[in-house]
Amino acid sequence: MSDLDFYAHVATHCDVLGTGIGSGPGAWDTTLGPDYLDDPGEGLLRRDYGLVELSFSDAEGPLSCFGISVQVHRLIHGLSVPAALTKRYGEFAPRVLFTQLQAALLSLGHTVEPEDLSGDIHRYRVAGSGARVFVIDDPCPYGDDDDDDGDQVAHRAGDVWALNVSPAWWGGGARG
Repeated sequence: MSDLDFYAHVATHCDVLGTGIGSGPGAWDTTLGPDYLDDPGEGLLRRDYGLVELSFSDAEGPLSCFGISVQVHRLIHGLSVPAALTKRYGEFAPRVLFTQLQAALLSLGHTVEPEDLSGDIHRYRVAGSGARVFVIDDPCPYGDDDDDDGDQVAHRAGDVWALNVSPAWWGGGARG
């Protein structure tokens, strides 16, 4: 398995190693381990595992996950990948190209539809799952381009910025 397999799984199944929307913080501890940063708010909790960021709410009872975000863009800066993910998928590259992810999704029978192609980050919807893929269109919107000769530190057009899973995107319960 590879990091691309991980991204394709999240985009098509809307979970991380079987844990998904509606799961409590304890389930995520079991799945991804104890290495995270919590940012609590009134009735809300944001949990940051580096690559994976989770949003929890107690609006409908005990804290439960209402959003999963895979922050691919952070890898270019060397931020952490939970050990459970590297154990299953191996090492994660510092970037993933949208064309590679799109091909992987197509091979799994899922199309990727453009939703918002305005601005510096384009948004695509994965048909059948409702997950969103955010792709860099202009890595340097303010003209301070620091991409010199393919440096790994600079983002490039066509890089996946993030994947997001949220019932707000598709109107309901878990997908699969």
